[in-house]
Amino acid sequence: MTDTGNISVTQRAADKIKSLINEGKLTEKHFLRVSVKGGGCSGLSYNLDFDDELKQGDQIFENEGVKIICDLKSFLYLAGTQLDFTDGLNGKGFSFINPNASRTCGCGESFAV
Repeated sequence: MTDTGNISVTQRAADKIKSLINEGKLTEKHFLRVSVKGGGCSGLSYNLDFDDELKQGDQIFENEGVKIICDLKSFLYLAGTQLDFTDGLNGKGFSFINPNASRTCGCGESFAV
């Protein structure tokens, strides 16, 4: 269940994030930075990256042993979002379950509010 004031990850997403950190030989100082950028077929697109530097205004969440950082502007669009990871026949990758999105594109990488 998603907390409306949080950005959370499912256990599958947490396992994949931890695996990517280990494979990338990143340190425990690294965290997952989640953000929103203009663009994509629906107007806004999701962005995931690893970072080790906090910026002023960053929102900090920890869930399933994963530290998630989000800038304040992006958090306005991502509050209550849950990050999942699928590894099935229909595709492999991270997906965003965003209660703020009024519509999403078919690929799931962009959305509108």
